[in-house]
Amino acid sequence: MIRQNIGTWLVALLLAAPQPATVNASEATTQATPYMIVVTGNELLSGVYADGHTYFLTRTLRPLGLHCVGAMCVDDNRSDLKEALRFAAGKAPLVIVTGGLGPTDNDITREALSDFTGIVLAEHPDVLKRMAQRFGGPPDRLRANLRRQTRVPTRGTYLKNSHGTAVGLVFESPQTAIVALPGPPRELQPMVRDELIPYLSRRFGTRLPGCALTLRFVGLGQSEIDQRIKEHVTLPPDVITSSQFAGGRVDFTFTLPDDTPQNRTRLAQLQREIMKHVGEHIYATGDVSLEQTVGRLLAGRGETLALAEVGSGGALAATLSATEEARPLLGGACVAPTTEKLRRLLGVSASASKQREVEILAEAAAKAAAAPWAVAVGEIVRDADRATYVNVAFRSPDGRLETRKISVWGSGEMAQSILTTRLLDQLRRRLK
Repeated sequence: MIRQNIGTWLVALLLAAPQPATVNASEATTQATPYMIVVTGNELLSGVYADGHTYFLTRTLRPLGLHCVGAMCVDDNRSDLKEALRFAAGKAPLVIVTGGLGPTDNDITREALSDFTGIVLAEHPDVLKRMAQRFGGPPDRLRANLRRQTRVPTRGTYLKNSHGTAVGLVFESPQTAIVALPGPPRELQPMVRDELIPYLSRRFGTRLPGCALTLRFVGLGQSEIDQRIKEHVTLPPDVITSSQFAGGRVDFTFTLPDDTPQNRTRLAQLQREIMKHVGEHIYATGDVSLEQTVGRLLAGRGETLALAEVGSGGALAATLSATEEARPLLGGACVAPTTEKLRRLLGVSASASKQREVEILAEAAAKAAAAPWAVAVGEIVRDADRATYVNVAFRSPDGRLETRKISVWGSGEMAQSILTTRLLDQLRRRLK
């Protein structure tokens, strides 16, 4: 049994845990290649950053016939990493390690994996040549810490890095392959797509990426979407279904093993069938975000939007301002911690009715920004049953005002994220 040192590292075992997505008979785990993930980094354990690698890896590799049986996060020291490797290698023939391949002293993954596997590291001439070219000088002028990154396993291979200096490392034995990937997502994610996936196909016979359809939902929970699809749509047995959710938004991805015109046609037909039953909740396909969708709808109308926010704390303005499609269509935004201060900023009088108050704020924001569309979000209110909500007013170009009560669940970033999603969804429905 693995030693648990709570102060140093966290083990998050997913063994025998139900997957969040639908699993077809063709994707039974007995046919899939099992693997473990080991994420390194003290900054993850101390809460500085969230672990996004496990999310990306499991979502990317699952449709290819790989089944994650466990994941763990460990500190940047050799003893903890080697202990984690012993556990992981005992559970799966493939172990993926992230982080610790950089040039600093606390980047210990390369040497720890060499110690654990007994596979010697040596400079690779091609890696050394590319490193020297990257820094514009001969190999013998490279700093020692950079030259250290040109050492790769003598039994195994390496994965090219098109976005950084640290190549991926593959330590191979007849029973196990341990893959080390760089920590920065901008380096890890392209390496997985361009280098790791072809390697896994050669080594384990896993599928290469086929054709996929991603439908992006809002306004329905993951389980309800899944249930409606099961009730109304017959999924072919070779379609692999996976889903992810965050901030009130749900993505369902449907994948077929081979990217052929016939399979693309089948996925298009599947999309049409699903649209018949839950189409109003699908805001986009592929990688298009809800913010991009709202921006495109405004652009299609040639209209702009004004915002007045209290209860949403400026989150609506922030998320739209960060989106290339929506930013030019944002006519203006006014944010204040209380309705009274927002009224003062917009130069409007108080109203006895909270519903009328947000309507006045929406009209004032539209006038100030000369925008035909406006959204005003009032203060968070708690009713007699202790339920919390905000009054929201939507102003359309014809001057019509519509007010809704939108529930606020919980507090903090998650609650704000869900509220922002619900506000954007209400706006999307009115712009359609």
